Amino acid sequence: MLGQWRSPKPDAVRPDPTLPERCEVVVIGAGIAGASTAYAFSRNGVPTVLCEKGAVAGEQSSRNWGWVRKMHRDPRELPLMMESMRIWEGLNEALQMETGFRRSGIAYLCETPEDVARYERWLEEVRGFQLDSKVITRAEIEEVLPGYRGNCPTAFYTASDARAEPQKAAPALARGAQDNGATVVTNCAVRGLDVEGGRVAGVVTERGRVSCRAVVIAAGAWSGLLCRSLGVRFPQLKVVASVFRTEALDGGPETAAWGGRFAFRKRLDGGYSVANGNWNDVDIVPDSIRFMKEFIPAFKNERGKLRLRLGRRFFQEARQRGSWNLDQASPFERVRVLDPEPSRKAMTTAYAALSAAFPVFENRSIEQCWAGTIDATPDALPVISEIESVPGLFLISGFSGHGFGIGPGAGFLMSDLVRGTAPRVDPTPFRFSRFGDGTTLEPMARSV
Repeated sequence: MLGQWRSPKPDAVRPDPTLPERCEVVVIGAGIAGASTAYAFSRNGVPTVLCEKGAVAGEQSSRNWGWVRKMHRDPRELPLMMESMRIWEGLNEALQMETGFRRSGIAYLCETPEDVARYERWLEEVRGFQLDSKVITRAEIEEVLPGYRGNCPTAFYTASDARAEPQKAAPALARGAQDNGATVVTNCAVRGLDVEGGRVAGVVTERGRVSCRAVVIAAGAWSGLLCRSLGVRFPQLKVVASVFRTEALDGGPETAAWGGRFAFRKRLDGGYSVANGNWNDVDIVPDSIRFMKEFIPAFKNERGKLRLRLGRRFFQEARQRGSWNLDQASPFERVRVLDPEPSRKAMTTAYAALSAAFPVFENRSIEQCWAGTIDATPDALPVISEIESVPGLFLISGFSGHGFGIGPGAGFLMSDLVRGTAPRVDPTPFRFSRFGDGTTLEPMARSV
């Protein structure tokens, strides 16, 4: 029996009571990317306002699997992920708060020789990074994942990969930014930008105007709509992923694992977050047509995991205006939190497969289920970049379901770019201009 459909409740962040009239940078969106960016600015003494239309981490940043991994990353984002892992390692101490970060390892169970060959090709491609990822035997699987009773003879395993708590991490980063002097406001949508002389001069929120010299859009699944209202074409589509959590249980694996029809991660509360590793729902909407050409390679690459559906979401988005008056309520105020309905079939399939592979999960209570909205780009790489057509406007979005782990590193890289300091890693793969200069590459084939 699946649990009640109920949204995850991220840790509370006490918002600042007053919206300042001016600052240096406004960050729009308080998910993991936006909170990390605001925290990075605050660490460098940059007066920052973090604006969130709903609650901190109210959408996908509190709904994801909670994996923090280097394993099988796109090689183009691996340097940033390694920087992010370095940041994660010290976050609990730096923030004096619990993010749930634990180095517990991650394993991908291999059903076929083709699975093994794919991972071995990746290992050869990233050999220069000297990772600890490796293919392990069945006997080693049973050491790493005690109680496993499935049929997979091998697995791809990285002992140094980790997990963290989605409902804690972004709120902790936002509170850390506050502790360093940043202003965090919630239930305060940014309706649009104030542009003077062709460059950013401020933002207009539902509570008034804030002057600033730079704006960072970190709005997750809402970034495309906000960009469109500014005349910026950002190819972004939304994917819905379903998750459930179990009751606390003894004897389950510490290592997170992916097994095709299931994926799981142990939680700090002793339960497990579980998803179907091969099931994501994609609503056909007007943007699906608008960006069809760019996304065809991605759909081909992930066709076994994507369930296309046509329903009321198409008509809801068809009625949504692409621009609005800034003295009137915006779409961001009408929908404070994207809270899609989870797929019962996806979760029922995942639970059955998980119970067969790990009998410890059999007949356990399912406490809660939910879904989240992933924002995806055509090449499955994020944008971490200035938008050159609007000086002073920056975008950090499009993490394509892999953003929780890389979020802290991405936020610090964005801070480097806005402040004009030497970037900690090469930002070239994440430039916004790749969508217009013909250099967008096909996404890497991934398991997750």
